[in-house]
Amino acid sequence: MEILDAQATADRLPYPVLADSIREVALAMDSGDLQAPPRFALPLQEDGILLVMPASDPDIAITKLVTVHPNNPGRGLPTIQGEVVVMDAATGARLGLLEGSAVTARRTAALSMLATRELAPHPEGPLLIVGAGRQGRAHLEAFRAGLGVSRAFISSRSSKSAVSLAGHARTLGMEAEPVEGVGEVLGDVSLIVTATTSKEPVLPEEIPDGVFVAAVGAFEPAAAELPPALISTSEILVDTMEGAKEEAGDLIQAQSAGAFAWEDATELEEALRSPQRPEGTIVFKSVGHALWDLAAARTAFPHE
Repeated sequence: MEILDAQATADRLPYPVLADSIREVALAMDSGDLQAPPRFALPLQEDGILLVMPASDPDIAITKLVTVHPNNPGRGLPTIQGEVVVMDAATGARLGLLEGSAVTARRTAALSMLATRELAPHPEGPLLIVGAGRQGRAHLEAFRAGLGVSRAFISSRSSKSAVSLAGHARTLGMEAEPVEGVGEVLGDVSLIVTATTSKEPVLPEEIPDGVFVAAVGAFEPAAAELPPALISTSEILVDTMEGAKEEAGDLIQAQSAGAFAWEDATELEEALRSPQRPEGTIVFKSVGHALWDLAAARTAFPHE
């Protein structure tokens, strides 16, 4: 069994290849060949929690194990730790162990890149990234590698982080600059990624028509990166309806405010099958799913 650290895991998951794998999985969700039961949550000591997320196709099976311990920073340990165990579906033989945070970062960014490539009015950018953490960095890399985006603006609560990520973008051959507020560049971009831990909206109620927003933060009901007024005037796409109804705080709060109804949202699978791209302002909301981790495992361990 191969045990891959974070860098080795990332090396096995090039963004364009991973995006194509996610597309295959998304289009096969109703085929009967894929299984992904609801994730299991087990409470642990000191407010910790263990999350268990299995999935399988005819060739491989995975189990993603994630622990969340909010008191860990005081111990010098990461809050979130995880791994993905990859097995042969026919024999149960262990094929490998992928580092969990690298899988999550890369498959989330590849999913956003896929949705942008297939559904955005102007997928070439320029790009505004709100949030300069790990997901912001992964999305920057994915949009560069998979879409050829050449210009980016970075907004973050930490100016130091924004400057650092803009510097990283320039090493990728991009034009990039940090900005203090999103409002100053909204008229210059066609793509926005929100990847923050903010509990409050980080975008205004109105943005220019034709902008594509990939919203990957706010994965709990009490958090919302996007205001209800923006949700109400946008075409809403979700990675899975099941996950969005449970965890997409932006949409949950917009529904509570009477600005959104779930029947107005479209799942990624349906959108990918449509011969027409959506129009107007488009919001793609993703909260993650074990099937996207399965797609990553299929990429890292291709079946012969």
